[in-house]
Amino acid sequence: MIAAAALAFVATPAFADDDPTADEAAKIKEVIAAWGCEGGEFEKETEASGVFEAEDVKCKDGQYDFRLDKDFKVIVITAD
Repeated sequence: MIAAAALAFVATPAFADDDPTADEAAKIKEVIAAWGCEGGEFEKETEASGVFEAEDVKCKDGQYDFRLDKDFKVIVITAD
């Protein structure tokens, strides 16, 4: 039983995120600037969700992670 569980864990493919294109990164920067923030690391999820991530974004009151949908609308902001 334990061996089967371990094999299932190892056999599960890992999904890596991609870098957004230059145009996508520019749109992400525009969105976070509208919130009064800047900087961060940008990623595009590869799970076909179309979600973008902006991590470690610096705002006046702290550092945050942003998640944007495929249309570049903010769906989640979390304190980092």
